[in-house]
Amino acid sequence: MRTGFYFDERCMWHSAGEHVLFLPVGKFLQPPSSAGYAESPETKRRLRNLVEVSGLGEHLDWRSAPPATREDLLRIHPAHYLDRFKALSDKRGGDMGEEAGFSQGGYEIAALSAGLAKRGVSDVMAGRVRNAYVLSRPPGHHCLPDKGMGFCLLANIPVALEALRAERGPVRAAILDWDVHHGNGTEAIYYDRADTLTISIHQENCYPTDTGRAIDRGAGAGIGANLNIPLLPGSGHQAYLDAMELLVAPALRAFRPEIIVVASGLDPNALDPLARMQAHSETFHALMQDAMELAGELCGGRIVAVHEGGYSEAYVPFCGLAVIEALAGRRSQVVDPFLDLLQDQQPAADMIAFQRARLEAQARSLFGG
Repeated sequence: MRTGFYFDERCMWHSAGEHVLFLPVGKFLQPPSSAGYAESPETKRRLRNLVEVSGLGEHLDWRSAPPATREDLLRIHPAHYLDRFKALSDKRGGDMGEEAGFSQGGYEIAALSAGLAKRGVSDVMAGRVRNAYVLSRPPGHHCLPDKGMGFCLLANIPVALEALRAERGPVRAAILDWDVHHGNGTEAIYYDRADTLTISIHQENCYPTDTGRAIDRGAGAGIGANLNIPLLPGSGHQAYLDAMELLVAPALRAFRPEIIVVASGLDPNALDPLARMQAHSETFHALMQDAMELAGELCGGRIVAVHEGGYSEAYVPFCGLAVIEALAGRRSQVVDPFLDLLQDQQPAADMIAFQRARLEAQARSLFGG
């Protein structure tokens, strides 16, 4: 079996409400290429193109999917939210919350994005592909059940997991989110549930500024099933590896999921305009390798990466390619042209040691020792 690669060009036509000349984007009127919106299609489209021209695409199983159904979406989002979203989408578009704008047809595109995640999770769980990368857009990890946030309009990964459970019955699932921003939507959806471990590694107090604290561990039946790992701005490559070693691995081993879904935000990269974490392409390759080793140990290698943030058109493709190379177990001929510079600009040794000490303290508080 090969790594599944899930993509649909229609997801690249999502927009925050731009116009082409004097007409609003929608239906067959594609958004302009220079709209100036941070959540640009070009980061994802360039990643897809790099996968193809690198030669790695020849070794992937290219797939698409139908949109998530209303029944799928209602497992996460209340009817009043979906009804308002659809009504605005059928007209000229609108906004579903905080930085959650869309143009005409945005509902259908968001449902397709969730549908890609749904199919990827289902295919991996059923063994139709070995593992998967879902290049979905718009993203989903900030979306609350009844409010869009941070470019996210539907909760893609929760929609996919609840569809899986509707199909197969109870499933223990872990969501590992390494987007630079806290996965507040995913956390809120599963905060009081014991069947889903949610882990978020993020830049501390970046977005949203009032969520993502290490002390937030879940509620009710979900106490202990939420893990936030806030990292200091500028912590760099080693901080992510330390977070995986000291916190993520023990948490996953204790939980023993049947499938791991990665919220693969690529905005921790050092060239991202919306954050300051100093990661590079080798960081993402190492993160996915570590996650795959844990998946192999705990759940038969069942792991799916669902694309989230990442806003540097120049650099996201190299970081995403590194993730997919790890999933496929194959290096392409692509050489990251930014890598040497970014490795030379990693934080000083005392900063690395200070961040590791913080992680060690958090690990002691959770796991003892």
